[in-house]
Amino acid sequence: MSHANPVWNWQSSYPAPAKLNLFLHVVGRRVDGYHLLQTVFRLIEPGDSLRFSPRSDGRVGLTTPLPGVRADDDLSVRAARLLQAEAAALSRRSDLGVDISLHKRLPLGGGLGGGSSDAATVLLALNHLWQLGLRRERLQEIGLRLGADVPVFIFGRNAFAQGVGEALHALDLPERYYLVVQPAVNVSTGAIFAAPELRRDTPTIGVDEWSAGFGGNDLQSVACTRFPQIAACLDWLSRFAEARMTGSGACVFAEFAERVLAEEICRRVPPDWRAWVAAGLARHPLHALAGDI
Repeated sequence: MSHANPVWNWQSSYPAPAKLNLFLHVVGRRVDGYHLLQTVFRLIEPGDSLRFSPRSDGRVGLTTPLPGVRADDDLSVRAARLLQAEAAALSRRSDLGVDISLHKRLPLGGGLGGGSSDAATVLLALNHLWQLGLRRERLQEIGLRLGADVPVFIFGRNAFAQGVGEALHALDLPERYYLVVQPAVNVSTGAIFAAPELRRDTPTIGVDEWSAGFGGNDLQSVACTRFPQIAACLDWLSRFAEARMTGSGACVFAEFAERVLAEEICRRVPPDWRAWVAAGLARHPLHALAGDI
């Protein structure tokens, strides 16, 4: 899908693409409890989208609150407030404010990074709209304070990731299409990572050792045990192509070289599950809004 040279302004709708984990290994655990990972992030669309309206009173508002989520806890609001604080620390304007409108397409608890992507889009868009001029590396540092998946969306490239997910190496991936299937469950990432049976010692690999189809998802067996619907979804999708879970679930996916085949199988998905075809992206649509890395 083309995003050639758009003019981004206060009237624009700003995209927040999703991600898939093409593999995800848990390779250790830090003393602070955070898990050490190796994964490949693939950016995909469609995703969410956001609009922004300027305020001159220094306040951040969310005009589209999510059910069950306090505005102060919403990652988009928190991202805007962190950027406000950064502007103030740089002795820039202290009256910067914004109303955020979020069009939510990506499921909560789906493993697609929706909330993290929304936060990254807030940082990228407001850095541009508020004319702060922060470099990509600094935006990634701010994003990491919100969550381990936020930096890759600011990085804006498909990437081999290490650490808690913040050490990123850009990858050039071929054009591919993904059938994404969402069983009717909501998975808590924290609960999956806290599971005592989770393997935390998968051997590490070098970035040059990764190739398409390598590895698996260490979180998948834990999620399938706790949520049989995910296991059923994987079993069904595996009839047509290699199927994997993304992140901590609940969504699963299969990769296809041709969109038409993915769409044909999508039409067969059982009605109890939500499904759609997503296109792989080479770059985040907002990649140009931050300085080159």
